[in-house]
Amino acid sequence: MATSHERSLTEITSEPLSESKLTAFVTTPASGGVVLFSGVVRNHHEGREVERIEYVGVESLARTKLAEIAAEALADADVHRVAAVHRVGLLEVGEASVMVAASAAHRDQAFAAARRLIDRIKEVLPIWKHEHFTDGTVEWAPGFSVAESDRRPGAEATVR
Repeated sequence: MATSHERSLTEITSEPLSESKLTAFVTTPASGGVVLFSGVVRNHHEGREVERIEYVGVESLARTKLAEIAAEALADADVHRVAAVHRVGLLEVGEASVMVAASAAHRDQAFAAARRLIDRIKEVLPIWKHEHFTDGTVEWAPGFSVAESDRRPGAEATVR
């Protein structure tokens, strides 16, 4: 389910991500700079061969945090629109797991906004990586812990 406002689009999905959807959303007649970043599952991690990665998260919290991240990027008056989507589930090498896009009148502001989006996603989004290696081992990648202030009794289970 996507969350869309006049200037932001955010989504947590199990479906493949669409570069054209994000680019079309952020592009405006006033935007001289449109930046898209795509994070892709790579075939290695710390010297080990990766076969696939499973992304798991807490759906309601992830949606809320992603919308907050988009709002933070839009606090800069030079930024026209932003989009941020993250995929959950089992992804193969070469598949996009996260995409961000931003637009502004000039490229510097668009690049800065896209960088803020992806950096904040990596910092606070409650989605974790379960790495499957070619040697048959499976390990959780180090990540952050959900802040006490974001925890609530009876919170929903993880999504895949």
